[in-house]
Amino acid sequence: MASGRPPRTAWRAKARARIAYLEAELEHESTRRAPDHRTALIEGMRSHLEKARAAADEDFGWRKPWSGSAAREGVCSNIRSAEVLLIQLVSAEEAAGRAHEVMALVKDHLEADDPRRVRLALRLRPIISGDITTSDRDLMARALDAAYSSLDDELARVRSLRNILWVATALVVVGVVNLALYGWLSPSSLSLCFSPQGGSGDTVTVVCPTAEYHNQPADTDPSRLARGTDILTVEIAGLAGAALTVIASLRRIRGTDSPYMLPLASAVLKLPTGALSAFLGLLLIRGAFVPGLSDLDSRAQVLAWAAAFGAAQHLVTRLVDDRAQMTLSEVRSTTGAVIDPEKLAVREGPPASATGSPNGAGPHDEPHGPDGDGEPVPDGGSPHRRSGA
Repeated sequence: MASGRPPRTAWRAKARARIAYLEAELEHESTRRAPDHRTALIEGMRSHLEKARAAADEDFGWRKPWSGSAAREGVCSNIRSAEVLLIQLVSAEEAAGRAHEVMALVKDHLEADDPRRVRLALRLRPIISGDITTSDRDLMARALDAAYSSLDDELARVRSLRNILWVATALVVVGVVNLALYGWLSPSSLSLCFSPQGGSGDTVTVVCPTAEYHNQPADTDPSRLARGTDILTVEIAGLAGAALTVIASLRRIRGTDSPYMLPLASAVLKLPTGALSAFLGLLLIRGAFVPGLSDLDSRAQVLAWAAAFGAAQHLVTRLVDDRAQMTLSEVRSTTGAVIDPEKLAVREGPPASATGSPNGAGPHDEPHGPDGDGEPVPDGGSPHRRSGA
């Protein structure tokens, strides 16, 4: 029974629509005379749809911020399982009509030399022409299930990297906060104050991130004038510099309907990293680690260098950005396409032309010859997946 509440998110609305469609298909198939094996399939499909609807309607309460992904996975996995069972329930004509969308998903997610993909490509033309056998139907179901399993693996890699980035962000935030607290409790221990050359022989100027002290005795230790808010001020300046790089990196971020917001996790990591790099950069300057740059002349110069070091974190975090984009590019099909796979049939196009393989394989799936086990493999097949093959 559909819930009377409106869906809270777009993906829930889309999932409910797909569930309603599959429930209608199930009711249609239930009216047909059902042998024992069909009864088991019908009950299995009904169970998956009930679980999918329950997951889509579940309200996690205070656990909602970190339970959305679990709900979405529960919905999608049960919908996919129902789709696989539906292939085995529909009539031969309907199964033949679904052959293109199954082949599209198989090409997106299975290796070019995967036996299930090769066999389905060889049988595609007979299937769509109506010459479909029981083994063909089983082959379609197994290939579709394998494609969905491969998609799950691809999304699992996205989720794993997303979790790693959030954990790394939390650890960096903890480190930045602890540095600020330590600087507050013991300002002289991690002093970021400088004593530039200048002034008369008896006095010096001490420059700190939060203040400047003029006409101090020549033997003044700059660390004694450090304040508890010095490190916090430097971290804020570094955070501001990192924020600019986040804005600049938005031009490289492509929209994605992956459910895990990986680009967001990658962007958020830059902010605390910028605060940390600002502190470390000024610490290196104070320790005369940078040749020719040991003393800063004014408070404004200290903060400017802090902002510059905060922006410089991009030299490191850009590697994380590249890895995130690479991981997203490995997801061959969108989650939305799994919820609504019919639109893949449009991208798949018409049946293979007469110039292709006589068995219905496309130009990329034409059998080249048997491999060592007598299994036909695609011509020019590579171990890498290809979208749309």
